[in-house]
Amino acid sequence: MANPLASCVSSLRSTNALLSSSISILDSGVNDFPRLAKVLQTTRHFELLAEPTLQSAQSALLASLTPELTSLLTRVENHLDKLARREQALIARTELLEGRIGEGRASGGARARSSVGMSGEGSREALRLKQLRGKKERLSYAVERLVLQAQQRERQLRMSVAAQ
Repeated sequence: MANPLASCVSSLRSTNALLSSSISILDSGVNDFPRLAKVLQTTRHFELLAEPTLQSAQSALLASLTPELTSLLTRVENHLDKLARREQALIARTELLEGRIGEGRASGGARARSSVGMSGEGSREALRLKQLRGKKERLSYAVERLVLQAQQRERQLRMSVAAQ
């Protein structure tokens, strides 16, 4: 009786060893499964839309942006008009000051001849003339800067309109 039982135990041991071997083989095969699942997982990068859906979205976007763009263009035009008026005012003021300086030179010589003994008044006029020349230079610089700013804003406006 020991013999049939021994063969049963031996068969059970070999089956157990075979089962352990199968488990280790399966374990090594399934060990990489989480990484494989992640690698093989598909990700949608782009979603395809039907043409009517796309067209309706485009028209809705256009409808929502048009009033805003119109408002912005109006504001830009108003600001450019304001800058143009300011530029014209500065140019007119510069011309006025130039005219005054020219008159001061013409009448200044006659005054200098008539007031031989008044050197204090002549030095004051010279100082005033120097101040006016400095002011003229500053104003001409301001006019140039405003012209350049207006041109730059016009370019930006054209580029933004062209981009749309």
